[in-house]
Amino acid sequence: MVLLLLGVVLFAGVHLIPSLAPSLRASWYGRMGEGGYKATFSLLLLASFALMIMGWRSAQPTFVYLPWASLRHPAMGLLLIAFLLMVVSARNSRLCRLIRHPQLTGVTLWGFAHLLLNGDSRSLLLFGSMATWSIVEMIAINKREGAWIKREAPSWGSEIISLVIAVLMVGLIVFIHPWISGMPIT
Repeated sequence: MVLLLLGVVLFAGVHLIPSLAPSLRASWYGRMGEGGYKATFSLLLLASFALMIMGWRSAQPTFVYLPWASLRHPAMGLLLIAFLLMVVSARNSRLCRLIRHPQLTGVTLWGFAHLLLNGDSRSLLLFGSMATWSIVEMIAINKREGAWIKREAPSWGSEIISLVIAVLMVGLIVFIHPWISGMPIT
């Protein structure tokens, strides 16, 4: 569980630096320049993912609660919405006019859905921490950036493309999930 915890802390810490420690970010950026900052940021995130995956796979889970079987389908629906939000965050979408932080909202839903599906200690650590981080990140970004400037509404064709990408992404995640987590989606 230590590796999992280190991965989550590294992931959240690196992401929270721009909002909660702007002087540290400025110093980091000043020493390394834009390219060095982005490269280091990316390497730290890759290291956090590696730690989380290794930590997840090596942790011995203990059950904290038993998930309700009746929540399985609603949780799967939340996961589909979460991935749609993550996709539209990188595209122009009408959803971006309704939800200020679609990617972070998607991470929150992803974490919450996994907590509905899993009641073990490592799930609580990973998914609970990631959902909490995404909420804290939204609050920090709102404070840092101030008023929300909404994007222009795209064409309906663009919306359909976003939906297709989200469905393909879900299919890919379902396919690779056993290799990442050691657990098939059943």
